[in-house]
Amino acid sequence: MTFDLHPQLERDCITVGRLTLCRLLLMNDKQFPWFILVPEIEGITEIFQLDKQQQGLLIEESSFLAEQLNMLYKADKINIAAIGNLVPQLHVHHVVRYRSDKAWPAPVWGKFAAIPYSEQELADTVSIMTDALDLND
Repeated sequence: MTFDLHPQLERDCITVGRLTLCRLLLMNDKQFPWFILVPEIEGITEIFQLDKQQQGLLIEESSFLAEQLNMLYKADKINIAAIGNLVPQLHVHHVVRYRSDKAWPAPVWGKFAAIPYSEQELADTVSIMTDALDLND
């Protein structure tokens, strides 16, 4: 069975690379450092649908990503969530938050229109993340 990324994630995000289980995406909104892990398992909508090994790997990859984001961005908080009300494909948001950001302390989703990265900002962000996470694509 092949894996297809949900069309909404395809539209809103840029693929940064791949970990063992997940594809790493960058939300194309420069207002918040916002990354998404998507397990590349077709037909999965919930974490409990992954087998135990995949569940463990998802937690490891999520924790590794959050730790790297915290170090790179000096976050006040990393918001991590698997909501999926609009995009049913299992995906886990990792949003770097600061007490000074314009949405604090509320969640960022649905608050503001996205402001896309410039080509240079996008190239710089992807480069930083691929180096920090030692990603292969």
